[in-house]
Amino acid sequence: MSQIGRPAEPDKRTLRREFLAVRNRLTADDVREAAVALAGRALELPELARARTVAAYVSVGSEPGTLALLDALRARSVHVLLPALLPDNDLDWGAYTGEDSLAPVQHGGRMALFEPIGQRLGPDAVTTADVVLLPGLAVDARGMRLGRGGGSYDRVLARLERADVHPALVVLLYDAEVVERVPAEAHDRPVHAVVTPSGVRRFRAA
Repeated sequence: MSQIGRPAEPDKRTLRREFLAVRNRLTADDVREAAVALAGRALELPELARARTVAAYVSVGSEPGTLALLDALRARSVHVLLPALLPDNDLDWGAYTGEDSLAPVQHGGRMALFEPIGQRLGPDAVTTADVVLLPGLAVDARGMRLGRGGGSYDRVLARLERADVHPALVVLLYDAEVVERVPAEAHDRPVHAVVTPSGVRRFRAA
């Protein structure tokens, strides 16, 4: 069993490197098969079944794939919001209307992100979502999420809190990324559920 995130509790930077190294060993077929299974599991969530607006994201590289899920949500007539990274690492939002509504955008030396090309709706658009799908590298038994460290989704969660709205917070991961414990700071907020290719795990209400 993996020791990542267990008793000695390495710092976040070390953990991120370890989880990314594991992801980088996945083949294109691994990523594709996991994406199909992940979409199927996520679509079973009651929160997604009744959602009218979902804030999501477009996976890149070896991240758990999201495009199949985005298209399935659109087929249900769900309004899907996707992020566009701002210079200060905050997120603006735009509507997803299919793969042709996305374009790769290069932000400095990072991997290009696929962002919506239509009208920008403003950072507060996320407060209209019934469900927010969060990227991450791991989640622990408390529902604490380990992100990539850019702080963009910390801002999203703070914005939701300020607006006093309470969408379901769901993180999408691979099975091995659900661990016993990750380091958490005072500003970190737990998610309500994690979806992996093999199933859904719920946490005590955040």
